[in-house]
Amino acid sequence: MKSLKELIEIAYRKNILIPAFNVVYLPMTRVICETLKEMETFGFVEVSRIDVEKFFAESFEKVSEEYYKWADPYYVKLHLDHIPVIDEDNKIVNWEYLIKEGIKLGYHSVMIDGSRLPLNKNIECTKKVVELAHSKGVLVEGELGAVFGHESHIPISYDELFLSKIGFTNPEEAEIFVKETGIDLLSVAIGNIHGPIVNSLRDKEKISAKLDISHLKILKEKTNIPLVLHGGSGIKINYIKEAIQNGITKINIATEIRQLYEKIIKNNPKDIDLALYKVKEKIIELIELFGIKGSIHILYKESS
Repeated sequence: MKSLKELIEIAYRKNILIPAFNVVYLPMTRVICETLKEMETFGFVEVSRIDVEKFFAESFEKVSEEYYKWADPYYVKLHLDHIPVIDEDNKIVNWEYLIKEGIKLGYHSVMIDGSRLPLNKNIECTKKVVELAHSKGVLVEGELGAVFGHESHIPISYDELFLSKIGFTNPEEAEIFVKETGIDLLSVAIGNIHGPIVNSLRDKEKISAKLDISHLKILKEKTNIPLVLHGGSGIKINYIKEAIQNGITKINIATEIRQLYEKIIKNNPKDIDLALYKVKEKIIELIELFGIKGSIHILYKESS
């Protein structure tokens, strides 16, 4: 069986998107695992610190247990998403402890998010994670630029943000960051935005984000590694398809499946099965929309 590194590099070369679905509620783990296998699509189950602390994924350990109970690793891998150095509330996080915990629990890849740090400090923290994770055969995703949305308040409108390119990943810095850290994947900011997590806004319809494909093309040229699109929910499909052709290899989906689940549970608190069925329907819809049903056959057939 090919390694995760090989599969991601093939996906990058062949312009095949790898979806990653966040476990916002612990029962989602089984549905994500089973649906990816049914659709013969290679993807990730992933969980972030936010999913545990502000939603109902319970713990990294619980998600790991559920993954190893339900997943066929031929189809699905386990990713530790968004471990920030400084979080959305501007609090310092014990990121090193959390990364080590994820590696110990059997996560196949981890994400260290030093995007709120100056470049040199982001490089320092990310490089430390790469050295630790690679020694255990675990891949590392880093982030450069600001993917807004998790904060309690964004001072400007989305259109102003997009036009001004505030927070967009700087191509020259990205080139340095990739070379200095040795990361396997890079999360970029090109107009994508996270769904809100504050209680007053988290059930509202997400902003229909745009992607600056010209900016993405420059980032691909400068970095030459698989790029990641966070805040994948709600982006128009024409932008996503263009992004796949220009370096985006992994896309993170959380808000779309979370809001579906919460809508059912709000009206039918005991009907978890119905909520999970709706999540499954959405995953199938997205896989078909992205054009990646059966991707497993291409990824394992291709030579690395």
